[in-house]
Amino acid sequence: MNKRLSENPLLPNPLIGDAGDMILTAEQWQKKRHPEILEQFRQHVYGRAPLGSPHSLRFELVDQSSGWMDGKALRKKVDITFDGPRGTGIIHLYLFTPVNGGEKVPAFLLICNRDKENMDPERKVKSPFWPAENIVSRGYAAAVFHVEDADPDFDDGFHNGVHGIFDPLGIPRPVDAWGTIAAWAWGASRVMDYFETDPDIDEARVAVVGHSRGGKTSLWCGAQDDRFALVVSNDSGCTGAAITRGKKGETIKDINQRFPHWFCENYKGYNGRDEALPIDQHMLLALMAPRLLYVSSATEDTWADPESEFLACIHADPVYRLFGVPGLEADSYPSPEFPLHQGRIGYHLRTGKHDLTPYDWNCFIDFADLHMKG
Repeated sequence: MNKRLSENPLLPNPLIGDAGDMILTAEQWQKKRHPEILEQFRQHVYGRAPLGSPHSLRFELVDQSSGWMDGKALRKKVDITFDGPRGTGIIHLYLFTPVNGGEKVPAFLLICNRDKENMDPERKVKSPFWPAENIVSRGYAAAVFHVEDADPDFDDGFHNGVHGIFDPLGIPRPVDAWGTIAAWAWGASRVMDYFETDPDIDEARVAVVGHSRGGKTSLWCGAQDDRFALVVSNDSGCTGAAITRGKKGETIKDINQRFPHWFCENYKGYNGRDEALPIDQHMLLALMAPRLLYVSSATEDTWADPESEFLACIHADPVYRLFGVPGLEADSYPSPEFPLHQGRIGYHLRTGKHDLTPYDWNCFIDFADLHMKG
């Protein structure tokens, strides 16, 4: 393994607690270290949501019809509605479930951050970004919602979306208040609330998937919500799966200047000071342990820096070993199109650009077949 991938003395050790104590057992991780790291990410990076599942949450089955995908799938349109002090929000969930003799099926939930035509429930547009037909043919439900149902993807001063509904009025916004990535992650967890009520979905076998900014979201969602059995991050880069210290391409300063609404205000204090952060992204990945985690990269996606994404998987591995399970089963950076699927951390490097492709989806599903579907 090259030096960059095996050594970085500046990386914080996830197995050393805030008080300098060594974490030696899975119980110590779960009771002490996991909460410490999660709190640091809330305070310094993503911000903290003011609530979890709201008491006002309700689900309306707007449409259910059979005969889709040559008779192999049932389609549902579900409105996930919630009320707050300053209004009402709705997340529109589209769901195709394979006809399976009445048995519950596992599911892939895509957090869609691209144009809505990529998630066409009428299937007039069959986008490779959300290949619902392929997902269903492999025995999984294909679910999707659009990020802007939770919060718009522009700097609106946090007046719209769930921020506008739930943030308190009359006080300055805290420096650790939730940003847009955290709002989208909150939305994905509300979809999981619905899955727990759907008789066709096996809520214990649900994967959450995101690409790019959606991949940052899936990681933050999975870190906080352990109901997701598999967390998938595709090309998520800076403040996603990529290690910050020593990273090539996009930096904390770059991302905060271009997308000032994505993270909490505290994060801007690390512009140009990446190594001052008390945490790094391998520690975010470690928060999934011992659940399933998948990170994928693309050879031409230098802005995201594939090697830094792979590096994060390497340095999350020791936490998985605490639980007596393998994390990333690799001792060198893989060649393109040679996926690593044996451990509970999956990884692949795909030839090509920043995108979510059929190859990526097939790798995610192969990994789920191996570890989650049985």
